[in-house]
Amino acid sequence: MFVIYKLDRLARSTKQLYTIHEDLEQKGVNFVSVSDSIDTTTAAGRAMFGMIAVFAEFERNLIRERTRAGLESAKKQGRTGGRPPLTEKQKQQIVTLFKGGERAIDIAKEYGIGRSTVYKVLNEVEGFEVK
Repeated sequence: MFVIYKLDRLARSTKQLYTIHEDLEQKGVNFVSVSDSIDTTTAAGRAMFGMIAVFAEFERNLIRERTRAGLESAKKQGRTGGRPPLTEKQKQQIVTLFKGGERAIDIAKEYGIGRSTVYKVLNEVEGFEVK
């Protein structure tokens, strides 16, 4: 038996979902989706599988369209995503703090960046390598 929490977590398209289901079926494996209450060993379960698969793909496509529209609208308004890049002055301050004994996690919190970004900055500085 193959158990999954939710059908839309298994595949990105209806075609892909059907392919996975057919492969499992050929191997004699029953398919059950817990949150969708689907059990493909029954006729009703197979019918629900098909309907939910189509609606899951439809929902993903709607989300994708809305996301693209939102990003396009933001771009037209002059907004871009992501964090602003660190200035050279900030990078030098990070190096100075680290050389002074500050922990990377504390520096990261102070600058609102990830710990890995602190290490990236430290590795960018010529002659300074963090291991």
